[in-house]
Amino acid sequence: MPSQPQMFQGALIALEGLDGVGKTTQAYLLAQAIASLGLPVILTREPTEGRYGQEIRRLLRHGRQGLTPEEELALFLADRREHVATVILPALGEGAIVITDRYYFSSMAYQGALGLDPQEIQQRHEAFAPRPDLVIILDLPLDAIVRRLQLRGEPLSPSFENIAYLARVGEIFAQMAAPFIVRVHGGGSETEVQARILAAVRHVVPLPAPDGQQV
Repeated sequence: MPSQPQMFQGALIALEGLDGVGKTTQAYLLAQAIASLGLPVILTREPTEGRYGQEIRRLLRHGRQGLTPEEELALFLADRREHVATVILPALGEGAIVITDRYYFSSMAYQGALGLDPQEIQQRHEAFAPRPDLVIILDLPLDAIVRRLQLRGEPLSPSFENIAYLARVGEIFAQMAAPFIVRVHGGGSETEVQARILAAVRHVVPLPAPDGQQV
């Protein structure tokens, strides 16, 4: 007879990394794995589908078009503030496990690569955004990421996906260090990557160990 799910007070898990590393797929698989245990889970993403998120998505498609780094950051701050207030905090308040495909660590890396101070970006966000219980940074060599982006069949974004810029973004991600930040190799099959992610998530969420025992 299957065991009943444990009572759990919720957690915030962010998946981060360069475009093309597999975050979106792995965030979905992680949400499925948690939901299958009967635990409440919310899967969300940034940029959101809100008004500021839609403007950011236009930038992703068409380029920055003269927007300054500070103006770009202001859009992300506005979108994230709305996301935190309307999705993340209410879900955490109800005891859900929130999985977000990107969070403010992406702003630290992507806007930091434009010359802004990543630590200042972090401080501005943490004035209103809860710090995650776990940040999973998916890692892949830059050449493998570029191949994945090219396989999408779409032209690379002139502002957000050129190789020199991605290299700077990757350097900032590589410098991030905190007890709640874990790096996971993004190579191999989806199942192999998922197993690595689940091993990290077990430290903050009561998932069964591979042998079926709770950890």
